[in-house]
Amino acid sequence: MSAPAPAEFELMDRAISIAATIRQITAPNPWVGAVLVSGDTTQRFEGATESPGRRHAEIVALDAAGENAKGGTLVVTLEPCAHTGRTPPCVDRIIEAGIATVIIGVLDPDPNVNGKGVASLRAAGINVIVGIQEQEVRTQLGGYFHHRLTGRPRVTLKLAATLDGRTAAPDGSSKWITSEEARRDVAILRAESDAIVVGAGTVRQDDPELTARTDPPPFRQPLRVVLGQIPSGARILPAESMTGDLTTILDDLGGRGILDVLIEGGASVAHAFVEEGLVDRFVVYLAPAVMGGDDGAPMLKGSGIPTLESLWRGHFVSVTQIGEDLRLEVEA
Repeated sequence: MSAPAPAEFELMDRAISIAATIRQITAPNPWVGAVLVSGDTTQRFEGATESPGRRHAEIVALDAAGENAKGGTLVVTLEPCAHTGRTPPCVDRIIEAGIATVIIGVLDPDPNVNGKGVASLRAAGINVIVGIQEQEVRTQLGGYFHHRLTGRPRVTLKLAATLDGRTAAPDGSSKWITSEEARRDVAILRAESDAIVVGAGTVRQDDPELTARTDPPPFRQPLRVVLGQIPSGARILPAESMTGDLTTILDDLGGRGILDVLIEGGASVAHAFVEEGLVDRFVVYLAPAVMGGDDGAPMLKGSGIPTLESLWRGHFVSVTQIGEDLRLEVEA
């Protein structure tokens, strides 16, 4: 097995970029990108996974290449499948096409695949390299990996606050703490989620639509879930009302193919998810503003920890300036 060359990292970067454009299209399947270099290295063909039941990224690239695939190199972000689901096994087409080398970002955690694709390719005499830009691909497919490993969607808690941690003034006013640029970023975060969850109290107070207003518009809007009774006449209609234990709700959503859930409020709902250890990622927008006093609404509303020994700790994934605000991403 040959060692990876610099060009292979560049090709994987391109495949990752392709995958980034299709997040909304493929769920509950993974969003995968592929680049195929012809046997004579003079041509490139690209592929992106289509909607469920249609072609995977590898097949799109192979179809585009045709006879040029023979002796070529296929670079794909996720391990090709080796089982029959809604589509035939991708490894069969790769072998039939005469591909010489397959470069894979990361193994597929789905038990139907997980190493079986690599084993089939190697058994056919194909050179397989695994782990090129692995961390980047794992990050891109975070919701998919979490779902396949736990059966539940990845839970992201979104918060927007002043520097002193306030989300609303004593009179309840909260529009707008953060900048327009930050709100545009939130729209992208919504579009990359499969479901948005809020409490009924937030619906009563703010009457949000919770739609992803991006430019261009998203391929599809996320499922909107209200914990509790949806108030009559709320703009969030139609939405789904769910009640009961939060873990049961997440199990239900996971069973329906929901990979990423975004928690948008309110403070009591946010606290409940944190208290039960159900938050996998925090995305916090901090405005360069201070409210002061003790009366403003906190980010989380509920009983705090009794001692520092109970403190929840994660790690910073990124700190980004967006407009005048900071976007902090933290994972468990």
